[in-house]
Amino acid sequence: MGEESLRKRKGEDKGGEDGRSIQSHEPQTMNLQKQANLPPGVGLISGICMIVGTIIGSGIFVSPKSVLANVGAVGPCLTIWAACGILATLGALCFAELGTMITKSGGEYPYLMEAFGPIPAFLFSWTSLIVTKPSSFAIICLSFAEYASAPFYPGCDPPQVVIKCLAAAAIVVITIVNSLSVKLGSYLQNFLTAAKMIIVTIIIVSGIVLLAQGRTENFKDSFKDSKISVSSISLAFYNGLWAYDGWNQLNYITEELKNPYRNLPLSIIIGIPLVTVCYVLINISYFTVMTSTELLQSQAVAVTFGDRVLYPASWIVPLFVAFSTIGSANGTCFTAGRLVYVAGREGHMLKVLSYISVKRLTPAPAIIFYGAIAIIYIIPGDIDTLINYFSFAVWIFYGLTILALIVMRFTRKELKRPIRIPIIIPVIVTLVSILLVLAPIISAPELAYLYCVLFILSGLIVYVLFVHFKFNWPQKISKPITMHLQMLLEVVPAEEVTE
Repeated sequence: MGEESLRKRKGEDKGGEDGRSIQSHEPQTMNLQKQANLPPGVGLISGICMIVGTIIGSGIFVSPKSVLANVGAVGPCLTIWAACGILATLGALCFAELGTMITKSGGEYPYLMEAFGPIPAFLFSWTSLIVTKPSSFAIICLSFAEYASAPFYPGCDPPQVVIKCLAAAAIVVITIVNSLSVKLGSYLQNFLTAAKMIIVTIIIVSGIVLLAQGRTENFKDSFKDSKISVSSISLAFYNGLWAYDGWNQLNYITEELKNPYRNLPLSIIIGIPLVTVCYVLINISYFTVMTSTELLQSQAVAVTFGDRVLYPASWIVPLFVAFSTIGSANGTCFTAGRLVYVAGREGHMLKVLSYISVKRLTPAPAIIFYGAIAIIYIIPGDIDTLINYFSFAVWIFYGLTILALIVMRFTRKELKRPIRIPIIIPVIVTLVSILLVLAPIISAPELAYLYCVLFILSGLIVYVLFVHFKFNWPQKISKPITMHLQMLLEVVPAEEVTE
């Protein structure tokens, strides 16, 4: 788009009466009375890299043993990894229909808004923005910090203060890069995706060579001693799908995709099966040099593999795993910042969060907000447990979003659907989502799950007080904040999206 996308605002903003906007409260002396939109700067290759780069993070390199621990044998383990990839592909195809039917950024948010109204959409943004996405961003950066600092502390664990400072620095750098330029963030993602594919290729090729040399003893009787039950399979799926999380990332930046009707489904159809093949082959490579028992005892599976196969060049593994984690963090920031932006545009967050940089044409306030929340999550101790308890909440909203697709087949028949998938696919994914939500609660009930549900429902109080009744005093507080942030960051309101 460029400078021609900027235009003078026409007339007064209409948000004053319905309370959805606080733009009408902006001082008349502001010189930035213009509007902008996010320009489409993400093509097919960048889209594929966004999917691959965001999904492949630290999980497949550090701890694939959680799937193995639940099913107990090599055969079911590899089957689960492949099945998780198929399920992620089916879910992403459902999101492709949604994304080409409702071409708005923000992932699940606009789809829940269209199908069920503002309350489920607000609860999704409330849970995602405050807990799941920034805490996940923090965990990924902490993983990067551990691998990046490990070579400087041989024989012992790096000090926590070093890890946390390095993780905070990573968040700051990623936030700045994505605030400065969409293309810069996209190019960084492409580079880091290429870097992580190098280590993926090294592990896969090493495994194929070892198989060709006859290292197949760990695959004999591969289903022996397996623990097959509804709860064990459900939990194995749950852990496997956590490693695949990110399959819906392009739906957060639909408005920035070049030719989304073509590039969104193509990126999904190419990207997710590619990740699935990589995951299965990487696990096969691990089992060529480790028995099930050895893999379960390993703290970092990829490092153990590198020590046994790549020595004396085993230092390559932690280096490229660091690249992999920072790439995953960059992809998460790139997309999640758009959720803050869309929620602000709908009046469900501070309106300034929906503003766009005049010079950079990026949702800078939203990205900075997201990075600031992520840094807060680095301060406390171990928050891995928090992520585990809130991860099942992610599938609550995945299930609701796929259900929205089914509902809109009947309630919104007038909407154009450039992609129309068979109805059986969203039905299957919805049923699996219900199973994934209930499985951890039934098999290992803990009070923390109740706390998680209560936190999600607490968003109703926030919605009623600040969105539904639109009290005046929050606007009085937000008006000077909006004014100063608008001048400091040189940001303007986004153009109204016309239907």
